[in-house]
Amino acid sequence: MYRLWLAFLVIALPFTAITAAAEETPQPMHAVAMHGAPKYGPDFKHVDYVNPDAPKGGEMRLATSGTFDTLNPFVLKGVAAPGIGMTVQTLTTGTDDEAFTRYGLIAETIEMPEDRSWVAFNLRKEARFNDGTPITADDVVWTFNALMAKGHPHYRAYYANVKEAKAESPSRVKFTFNMAGNRELPLIVGEMPVLSRHYWEGKNFESTTLEAPLGSGPYRVKSIEPGRRVTYERVKDWWAENLPIMKGQNNFDAIIFDVYRDETVLLQALFSGNYDFRAENIAKSWAVEYDQKPVKEGLIKKEEIKHSLPAGMQAFAYNIRRPLFQDPKVRQALGYAFDFEWSNKQFAYGAYHRTKSYFENSELASSGMPQGRELEILEQYRGKVPDEVFTSEFRVPQTDGSGAGVRENLGKAKELLNAAGWRLGAKGLLEKDGQEFKFEILTNSENFERWINPFISNLKKLGIQANLRNVEAAQYQNRIENFDFDMTVHTFGQSLSPGNEQRDFWGSDKADVKGSRNIIGIKSPVLDDLVGRLVSAKDREALIALCHAIDRVLLWNYYVIPQFYHDKWRVAYWDKFGHPETTPKYGLGVPDTWWYDKEKADKIAEKVVPDKKK
Repeated sequence: MYRLWLAFLVIALPFTAITAAAEETPQPMHAVAMHGAPKYGPDFKHVDYVNPDAPKGGEMRLATSGTFDTLNPFVLKGVAAPGIGMTVQTLTTGTDDEAFTRYGLIAETIEMPEDRSWVAFNLRKEARFNDGTPITADDVVWTFNALMAKGHPHYRAYYANVKEAKAESPSRVKFTFNMAGNRELPLIVGEMPVLSRHYWEGKNFESTTLEAPLGSGPYRVKSIEPGRRVTYERVKDWWAENLPIMKGQNNFDAIIFDVYRDETVLLQALFSGNYDFRAENIAKSWAVEYDQKPVKEGLIKKEEIKHSLPAGMQAFAYNIRRPLFQDPKVRQALGYAFDFEWSNKQFAYGAYHRTKSYFENSELASSGMPQGRELEILEQYRGKVPDEVFTSEFRVPQTDGSGAGVRENLGKAKELLNAAGWRLGAKGLLEKDGQEFKFEILTNSENFERWINPFISNLKKLGIQANLRNVEAAQYQNRIENFDFDMTVHTFGQSLSPGNEQRDFWGSDKADVKGSRNIIGIKSPVLDDLVGRLVSAKDREALIALCHAIDRVLLWNYYVIPQFYHDKWRVAYWDKFGHPETTPKYGLGVPDTWWYDKEKADKIAEKVVPDKKK
């Protein structure tokens, strides 16, 4: 059909039109950037932050807290095993030194028109599942349909604008979109994992399983102890091992994840030599609990590494489906009861910064007053967003950190609560229309309790009864996905190039979809429209302005009480590894780019005999 159509053009159109049509034919590309050009050209040898000659061998032992009960991470049910993503591969892959660029992986080349209304992937001949069977366009189409019909709900949100996935040949698959101009769609389609159709046929894709699904990644599951340990082994002669985008990566023969239920035991297990590497998230632990013999003797290295990753928004998040939290004045009032400055001194040795944006620690964060392109965008919604968006710089409540400074803030909170109709009742609790002001704060981490309890104490001074509920990981996940909570501590992570995932965070159509990331329950036509414009932003400048606008609308609606962030990685590891001299701006490289140093490991072994018992 295409040849007949082209022949008609030759007869009917002048030469200049034929030339123009030919020029519009998409050319195969090795990579696609969200905006601008990829950093690495088609003939690159490896990325800048790897050692291309890194030795293969040895093992790295990692650890995490919680539990797991499935090796199927693609569905809503169950808690997936840590590291399971290493067993599957995607059509394309990204880098840790670019904002958002995707390079061909399973796909050798990528084609798309200028308006990005579709994208086609031409698959590599060498791409294989780990049983040796080739990865075909049919597998890609089957995966897409399975994820959309039976996968976790976030896939349906992420790929909502994909109209059709079609195998045009055994090695070529085309995704057609229901809109043009969504610059991110070709990239996020490339992020899709590719699963084996022949493996999954006859199996229940929606169920949990402890049988390792067939993958195509650099590692496969070697063994598991359900809920306790999963061991991955490197796939020998992996099909993508020598691709430039993978050169110098996946160097360990084995990667082991141990799972601990107790955070204190988890930390002590590092010092006992039961695992090798830890990224410390608790400032107090970093300050006082690493004064241990292996650290003092230099056997364990302790480092802080600056990064440029967006911190997103960590916060006390409201569930505004609850009538108690539907009034913005009430939500604003409760924010005055969180004394960050005092808590930061008491519990974190002043290590944290206060979060003031949903795109914290990045150029995407709003600040000051809106101006320029951002103001032009917001003016279109005047009267539909809080007036303060245009008249005031957003500021989180502050204190002097003494503990006494919160009194003034509590006074402001009382004024807001009274304006919202809440009055003290006979029991000393705020009441309105016969309802007492009581709610529950849900968490699954004991480490947050010391931050939450002073907040609860300050709320009590306002006449509000808040109760802390700490539950285990699986129950917590289930309750969050079913929106069965009043308030929780939650992190809304952000990328360097926000786009379609924002629909899942804030989209009105996701507010009632269980398992979506709109856990707050936001239904805002303004945010729907802004997010729609964001995913179609034609350049980086437009994307930044739209992020600023979205940020302000979210902040001034008081959907959360912002907490804190840290702009460094705090890492501790046994000194038996090598790693590249260059650390990328947006990644740590563990375990991807590190390698086992046998000489260092032998020296460690001479001094320490790990206690393998947990």
